Amino acid sequence: MLRYLVTLQASDREGLVEQIAHAVSRHGGNWLDSELRHIDGIFAAIMLLEVPAAHWEPLLETLECLEGVSLTFAKTSAPIDKDTHLSYSLVAYDRPGLVHEISNKISALGINIEHMSTRYESASHSGIALFRADFNVGLKNPEHADKLTDALYAIGNDVVLDKVPS
Repeated sequence: MLRYLVTLQASDREGLVEQIAHAVSRHGGNWLDSELRHIDGIFAAIMLLEVPAAHWEPLLETLECLEGVSLTFAKTSAPIDKDTHLSYSLVAYDRPGLVHEISNKISALGINIEHMSTRYESASHSGIALFRADFNVGLKNPEHADKLTDALYAIGNDVVLDKVPS
């Protein structure tokens, strides 16, 4: 069995996930992990698939034949995980550059962002534009957790940061 990270995007339509799942199943693949999103009329997916070597090319051809799908892939291997994993939720007033500031603070500490989901929302009581980021990080040095918290709060007085139980 080979492991592949596959990314897909297409105009969103009913039944698209079922078509993808059917193709993976029909070719003996195992759907290990994924993120599926609908953003501004576009369906985007990132999937980790495990597929028998002899079935990879036929699966790839089937996925590429789905109407309007653009696809990329990379062969992977099972990771050796020695990191400490932490999850956070951050809310701040929305402004340009926040993702850059957050990722810069995290990267400067040598910490890896493993997952990040961001969204724009309005505060219910005031209508103020808010930015929300939920993210997971992998720390090689668990002692960097406090440094990370301090660095994220340094982005601004409006930052609210919660450590989320994993």
